[in-house]
Amino acid sequence: MKNRNISMLLFLGVLGLQLPGCGATDTKEGTGEYIDDTVITTKVKAAIFNNASLKVSEINVETFKGVVQLSGFVRSNDDINTAMRITREVTGVISVKNAMRVK
Repeated sequence: MKNRNISMLLFLGVLGLQLPGCGATDTKEGTGEYIDDTVITTKVKAAIFNNASLKVSEINVETFKGVVQLSGFVRSNDDINTAMRITREVTGVISVKNAMRVK
């Protein structure tokens, strides 16, 4: 019985040390934030794909804590402006950073 209690105490101690690792920090997302950012990224890519003037293969989308960064090489400044506008309209986007360049 004593060995069982010690084993349970050891298990709970190890579990207690691992739980803080799931929390978010300034540079690391928590599990829920990661899932939210994945959904935002998917929505932005779909919105870009559904716009006839943009090529989704030219624009890379990355999201961290609701901030979306667009990068890649596009055909014109109009494409940059369109991509930025479309991204801002997606639900959950806090802000948009532009790292796109004209070819």
